[in-house]
Amino acid sequence: MTVVGVLLILLLLLVVVVLGRTVRIVPQARAGIVERFGKYRTTLPAGLNIVVPFIDRVRYMIDLREQVVSFPPQPVITQDNLVVSIDTVIYFQVTDAVSATYEIANYIQAVEQLTMTTLRNIVGGMDLEQTLTSREEINTGLRTVLDEATGKWGIRVNRVEIKGIDPPPSIKDAMEKQMRADRDKRAMVLSAEGQRQSAILTAEGNKQSAILNAQGEREAAILRAEAERQSRILRAQGEGQAIQTVFQAIHDGQPDQSLLAYQYLQMLPKIAEGDANKVWIVPSEIGRALEGLGSSIGQIPGIPKDTPGPKRRVDMGEPVGSAFSAEDLQASADAAVQEAIAEAESADPTRGAPGPGDIEPTTDGDSGGPLPPR
Repeated sequence: MTVVGVLLILLLLLVVVVLGRTVRIVPQARAGIVERFGKYRTTLPAGLNIVVPFIDRVRYMIDLREQVVSFPPQPVITQDNLVVSIDTVIYFQVTDAVSATYEIANYIQAVEQLTMTTLRNIVGGMDLEQTLTSREEINTGLRTVLDEATGKWGIRVNRVEIKGIDPPPSIKDAMEKQMRADRDKRAMVLSAEGQRQSAILTAEGNKQSAILNAQGEREAAILRAEAERQSRILRAQGEGQAIQTVFQAIHDGQPDQSLLAYQYLQMLPKIAEGDANKVWIVPSEIGRALEGLGSSIGQIPGIPKDTPGPKRRVDMGEPVGSAFSAEDLQASADAAVQEAIAEAESADPTRGAPGPGDIEPTTDGDSGGPLPPR
């Protein structure tokens, strides 16, 4: 190989190195900090950039995307002297690459330390209960302080979140007991309230049942009394009509003295019916009845004589179940009975006055039997 070939190769290598030093490609969402002789010269945007070789140097490549940094749990003392461990997450973004490069040596470490101190200041003014229930307040306080402090660093804190707050194990145990007691208390209150409502509803149901039973018994008693009243009225009407029918039949049949005496004798054996009847008294009218049975000359006192003339039928009144009311039927039946009795008395002028041979209806107080005729 000749000297000319070696020189050509060296020249080619020099051209390649110069081009590599001149052309700089910056990725998207990145910013390149260019220094000339150790001093800041310019910031390279994303894309193809040309710099002076061997003079300009890309010192830093800054990421402009939003970044997420999670910090380990930090011990924090609350206002009531309890130590809790709090771990946080910070979302930030570099807005000024030059400030982030020259204003702070390590902005991530700076944000971490600033978060720890700010968190201790905020939580130190709260008790444990307030710390556990005021996460949004802590997040807002952290974001405000970090945004103010990191503004000159070319960093913008977008969001601060607390991942967890861990109290000591003894405090956890006490809190669990308190929560369990509170839940037991609420359960007992709800159970007592349920029993109270159940007792109220049961009493209300018993009250309504008693009222309905009393109303039912009252209506049943009214209906039974009404039915008994109607039954008695109908029985009275039936008895009245039966009396009228028998009385009418007697007037229509025109019985004579012999028939009545025979019926009288047929009723005498019924007096001796029954095992307990050892002694029975023969009425004094039996002789009169025998005389009337054998001969029509005699006459038993109390039997009406046959009066000549046509027989007038007794008015039967309205039948049972007519359109009249029970009171009208009862009044009609009473009027018919009174009229029949008046007709019987008018047909027998001797009725009511004792005749010859009649026996007074008085009894002897000593013997208990009938007195002899006067």
